[in-house]
Amino acid sequence: MIHYIPRRFTVVRDKSLCIDCGCCVRQCSNECHYFDDDGKTVLCNSNNCVACHRCVDLCPTGALRIEKYVCDYRENANWTAQYQQEICRQAETGSVLLSAMGTPKAYPIYWDKILLNASQVTNPSIDPLREPMEIRTILGRKPEKLEVEGKGKSITKMPPQVMIETPIMFSAMSFGSISLNAQKSLAMAAKKLGTLFNTGEGGLHPDLADYGDCAVVQVASGRFGVHKGYLENSKFVEIKIGQGAKPGIGGHLPGEKVNVEVSNARMIPEGSDAISPAPHHDIYSIEDLRQLIWSLKQATDGKKPVSVKIAAVHNAAAIVSGCARAGADIIVIDGFRGGTGAAPTRIRDNVGIPVELALAAADQRLRDEGIRSTVSLVAAGSFRCSSDIVKAIALGADACYIASAPLIAMGCHMCQTCNTGKCNWGIATQRPDLTKRLNPEIAHIRVMNLIHAWNHEIKEIMGGMGINSIDSLRGNRLMLRGIGLTEKELEILGIKHAGE
Repeated sequence: MIHYIPRRFTVVRDKSLCIDCGCCVRQCSNECHYFDDDGKTVLCNSNNCVACHRCVDLCPTGALRIEKYVCDYRENANWTAQYQQEICRQAETGSVLLSAMGTPKAYPIYWDKILLNASQVTNPSIDPLREPMEIRTILGRKPEKLEVEGKGKSITKMPPQVMIETPIMFSAMSFGSISLNAQKSLAMAAKKLGTLFNTGEGGLHPDLADYGDCAVVQVASGRFGVHKGYLENSKFVEIKIGQGAKPGIGGHLPGEKVNVEVSNARMIPEGSDAISPAPHHDIYSIEDLRQLIWSLKQATDGKKPVSVKIAAVHNAAAIVSGCARAGADIIVIDGFRGGTGAAPTRIRDNVGIPVELALAAADQRLRDEGIRSTVSLVAAGSFRCSSDIVKAIALGADACYIASAPLIAMGCHMCQTCNTGKCNWGIATQRPDLTKRLNPEIAHIRVMNLIHAWNHEIKEIMGGMGINSIDSLRGNRLMLRGIGLTEKELEILGIKHAGE
C-alpha cells in the first residue's frame, strides 16, 4: 500500500560508536529500533520515529541522533506540505485528525510582546534576598466589607477560601490521560510546595486519597468519578465548562487506555471509551450554572470554594461576568495554547483566543461592573517561564495554572503523540511497562526544583519593580508596556506602548 506521506524524522546511528547493546530496542515503544534476523545487529525503521529522544538520551555510547527528514514539495504558499500530508492521512483513514499538546502554529505570543517595568531612583528596588517578599496567594470570594471589633480583630465571617504559598498551581490532567505515576508526582510536589494539583475529569485514584488537602477536583460533563467523598476530599471543586485546546467540544479517552484502575477511578466499564459530552446536559443558562454551583456547595457543607473553568473565546469577559454572578468563587480562563492529551487538530489549531487578551478583557469587565472582588481569576494555557506568570498577574490574574512545563520537567520531550498511549517517558500512557519508567520519587523533585526556581525569579522581578507583595502586582498594568502591538491590541490589554 502506498502511504503518500514521507517520514518525519531519520534516526542516524554512528556504527563506529554503536555496540549493538539493544538499549534503544528496549526503550522504544514505537518499534523504531529492532534486532536484525541474526539477533545481534541493531537496525532501525525511521518511519516509526516520533522524536521523543528516549533512545538518544539513554544510549550508553552516544551513537544516536535524530534528524528532521527533509523531503521537498513543490513550493506552494497555499497548499503547503503539511496540508497535503494531512489530506493524504485522512484519505487513508477517513477519520478526524487528532493531535496532542498545544498548537504549534506561529500565532502571536503576547507574553513576548509585553515588557515589564523596573524601579529606579524615586521608587527604589527591593532586594528579595534581604527583605521580605510575599508571594502567598489567597483564592476565593472576598467579603463585601470587614467588620472589626474594638481591639482590631476582624469579626466578619469569611467565605471559604484557599491559601497557596505560590501563585502557581498544576492544571487539570486526568488519570487516564496521564499515568498514575505522573499524577502522583504532581500531587507530591504540590503537597511539599504548599500549592495545588488538579485531578482533571478522571476522578481520584485511591493511592492519592491522602493528597486531598492539595487537590482540586473536577466536575466535567461526563461526571466521571464524581461522588460526595470525592468532592469533600479536596481544597476546592472545579466545574469544567471548557478547555483551551478544544473549546466547545467534549473529551474522549480511548477504551484501550481504560484499564482496571482507570475504570475504578472514573466509575465506568473497563475498556469502554470515556466520552464527555460537549455541553453539561444540566447547564443551558447562567441560572442552570447557579444551580450546579449551589448544589456543589451544599454537597460540601459550604466549606469548599467552587470554581468554573472556561475556554478563552471572543466573549469570555461576558461569560466570566455571568459565572461570577452565578456564585462562582474562582474562574479559570484557559487560553487556546493550552495542552491536551488528544484533540481534533483543526479545533486545537483554529478555535479560541490567546489567554492574554481574554484575561485582560475579563479583569477589566469585572472591575467596570464593580464585582472584581467577588471572584478570583486563574489564567491557564501555556505558561513557559516565570516572567509569563508575572505578566499574567499584572494583567489581572490571581494565580496561574501550569501543566506542560511540569511535564517537561518530568521528562516530556513534546513529541505530541500523547493520544497514542505509547509515551516512552511513562507520562501519557497506561502501559505498565512504560509507566514504571517514571519514578515519582525522582520526578516530583524535578517539578519542585522548577517551581522553586520560578518562585525565586518571580521575587527577583517583583523586587526589580519595587513591589514586595503579589497583591500589589495583581492587575497593576502600569508595570507593563507593549512592544510591536497595534493600538487595538494595546487597548484590549489595557497597557501603554513602550516609551509612553
